[in-house]
Amino acid sequence: MKIRQAASALGAYATDVSIADAVTSADAFHEVHAAVLQYQVLFLRDQDIVPAEFEAFARQFGEVLRHPAYPTVEGTEDVQVLESTADKPSKIEVWHSDMTFSLTPPSFTMLHGQIIPAVGGDTLWSSAQAAYAALSLPMQTFLQGLVAEHDFRRGFAESLAEPGGSARLAPGIEANPPVMHPLVRSHPQTGAKSLYVNDLFTTRVSELTALESQRLLQFLYRHIVTEEFTVRLQWQPNTIAIWDNRSTQHKPINDFLGQHRRMHRVTIAGDRPC
Repeated sequence: MKIRQAASALGAYATDVSIADAVTSADAFHEVHAAVLQYQVLFLRDQDIVPAEFEAFARQFGEVLRHPAYPTVEGTEDVQVLESTADKPSKIEVWHSDMTFSLTPPSFTMLHGQIIPAVGGDTLWSSAQAAYAALSLPMQTFLQGLVAEHDFRRGFAESLAEPGGSARLAPGIEANPPVMHPLVRSHPQTGAKSLYVNDLFTTRVSELTALESQRLLQFLYRHIVTEEFTVRLQWQPNTIAIWDNRSTQHKPINDFLGQHRRMHRVTIAGDRPC
């Protein structure tokens, strides 16, 4: 496998590697896994695989975490469909780390491009690890020990407001009451520290007043997505992106109105942030 770094803070392209081979070759899988840990997000082009192969590859990373709000590909248990059409545009427009409303949020997420708009539809990632490292020592010290609330309802507020939305998402709300996570988490494999708040799911910092919490979170949201901490992927059909949710945030760019975009996604369970 060959690696070409995509940006200074995070991201790399891997070539001379097949996801289909990584399903049966432990060495190939370990190379991919190590590269994701090192670069935080890994891009692989020309991966012409069927959903069952994508599912088998993903399961090598760990237990799959299912999502209450998305359908799955027929014939699979774990490959979710993320689809935007002219009649049903994407609602996710905010920088976030996946499913931080969970007590044990995901470790990894992976997308397999199926239908890609002719123009637009890129995805951005930012390194929350680089963002933490760039803070002054007094700010790092202040943030450590603080905890913040993450809430499923905040992330799906628009869907909940739709006709029938509350009933459709009621099981997700019941299964995911608000949870508390540290503002700074340590990566369980690399030990690196990352900022762990995001504008989609984080609601407040528990130790601060409402105004202090609002101002601090707004600063951190902007700081995490500083341009120097980001990388951008222009999708192509059969591109796969694999990223580490414990050290990154991401944002789809919804500049493809009127076009069709379809992705297959698998999310891997993680542990409780600490």
